[in-house]
Amino acid sequence: MSSKIYRIQSYQHFEERIKNSLFICHCAPIFSAEEAFDFFNEYIQSDATHNCWAYKLIDSYRFNDDGEPGGTAGRPMLQAIEGKNLINVASLVIRYYGGIKLGTGGLMRAYGGVTAKCLDQATLIEVVPTKKIICKVPFSDIAIVKSKFTQGISVVEENFTNEGVVWQLEVEENLVSNLGQTVINLTKGKGVWEIPEIKQ
Repeated sequence: MSSKIYRIQSYQHFEERIKNSLFICHCAPIFSAEEAFDFFNEYIQSDATHNCWAYKLIDSYRFNDDGEPGGTAGRPMLQAIEGKNLINVASLVIRYYGGIKLGTGGLMRAYGGVTAKCLDQATLIEVVPTKKIICKVPFSDIAIVKSKFTQGISVVEENFTNEGVVWQLEVEENLVSNLGQTVINLTKGKGVWEIPEIKQ
């Protein structure tokens, strides 16, 4: 199994009729739980039989069966997301009941299946792990150090002090060590390159 993780580039929509029930799936990229619920609230249909959902962020997930038997809707949707190594995605499946019961297995296949088919349409973007870095550089070295901030490095915040600049950076993990050594070398040891402590 691939260790790479991905997110979807844009909103996707898929519909399928299964034994007279209409399943409508909406999937979208999200970056917080709040964005997920905003997305669900935008597309939920009050006249539908069920509005089931799932979302997955890098460090959390949630799902809801909305009245379907426990474990037959939201969890299979989440499994479809995880099966494609996706994060930062929300999926909503709206069901209009068509008069024929699908049974537990049928429901799981339906909800998981329409979610997977919806996600199959999406363009995937690889999510590269990053680290937060604090970088301090004297005024005399700002230009040369900043010239090394190429692809894979984002300046989140820039603050000037009496001695120079303090950057808060987001750096791809595979660049952290080499770039840190480069900063120290370019500043002749005067620069600071550190990973901030995470407060518990």
